[in-house]
Amino acid sequence: MLQEIYIIDDNIELYKLLKSMFKDEKEFLLKNVRTTEIEIALKNIPSLIIIHEDQVDRDLVELCNTIRQNEDNSITPIIVVSSDENKDHRIDVLKTDVEYYIKEPIDKDYFYYTIKNIVNLMYLNRRVSPLTGLPGNVQIQAEIKKRLLNQEHFAILYFDLDNFKAYNDTYGFLKGDEIIKFTAKIISKHIHKNECDNAFIGHIGGDDFVAIVSETDYEKICQDIILEFDIKVLDYFNDEDKEKGYVEVVNRKGIIEQFPITSISIAVVDIEKNRFKNALEIAEMGAGIKHLAKTTLGSTYIINRRKK
Repeated sequence: MLQEIYIIDDNIELYKLLKSMFKDEKEFLLKNVRTTEIEIALKNIPSLIIIHEDQVDRDLVELCNTIRQNEDNSITPIIVVSSDENKDHRIDVLKTDVEYYIKEPIDKDYFYYTIKNIVNLMYLNRRVSPLTGLPGNVQIQAEIKKRLLNQEHFAILYFDLDNFKAYNDTYGFLKGDEIIKFTAKIISKHIHKNECDNAFIGHIGGDDFVAIVSETDYEKICQDIILEFDIKVLDYFNDEDKEKGYVEVVNRKGIIEQFPITSISIAVVDIEKNRFKNALEIAEMGAGIKHLAKTTLGSTYIINRRKK
């Protein structure tokens, strides 16, 4: 996943230095932002913000507080680079929850590894699903909000497993976890095979996943995921259940019920510019489409497009 680093600086010397330091790091995207353009940095929710105090025409403490008071950037790490060695000043800056205060002249090696370690740590901390290693709800919501604010044309794919509870009841939760990990791998494989670095995949929880794609053939992605899922999910069932095509589960009343082999339902919401106001509206639309998809027997996908 691409890691965006914003350098707040009304001069570009620090930006040039960092570009040379990270020229071989393809996963890092550096952007220079002037103090008059701070809103850009905030709405894009970067992985890291670096402020060059000597080159900004704004009170540093006030600027840091502005970033921290922004809901979406409340945990975005901040590094301040400054030639001010006054201890009281450094303490005032650190009180705004700035992670690092680096004094000039800059030690390039120290600066390089400080940036890399902060970004890597934040990336690991935001991967809230220990089972799949995928970003959770906080990042999912932030990613949707960012794209809405940027007025992008994108699509959200909601994934849900059918008859998964019956599988858990029959084979146990450990086996169920294996199917969840298998599902995450298949989704990631086909999203990244057909998309660029701009794709995003998240794990909402349980057997629910989400993917965000742009300018791609998401219908083919759905078809490819279903095709591979339906073949390989059979590996998680015993021969008897595979032959029958269903599992038997005793309900609370002691009655044996039959549930088909686990399948996958995909709801796709095509999001054109200005179509939705917020992530909640998109989620409500997605829930309705997913409910419709789950009424169809077997794996399926349904796409909601704006009617011309």
